[in-house]
Amino acid sequence: MQFFCTFAPKFYVYYLNKEMDYLPKDPAILVSSVNMLLRNEEFDTLESLCYNFGTEPQDIKTYLQGHGFVYSEKQRQFRPIGYDTVTR
Repeated sequence: MQFFCTFAPKFYVYYLNKEMDYLPKDPAILVSSVNMLLRNEEFDTLESLCYNFGTEPQDIKTYLQGHGFVYSEKQRQFRPIGYDTVTR
């Protein structure tokens, strides 16, 4: 997998090239990785991220829901259950 980003520092591009060939299995690291990739606009949607890594969005949602996280479409990130709504 190749990511090219003209504004990213070299270590960031290296991290994405070398460390993110697959999504992590550990729930905390998976949440952190997915949220980072969505926040940094590497991917527009959870679906495009999952397609890139060869998995189904519903599989990730189900797996992480079993570990206390739920996906917020509005916020475009996984949040702990109970903290998944915006109260502003």
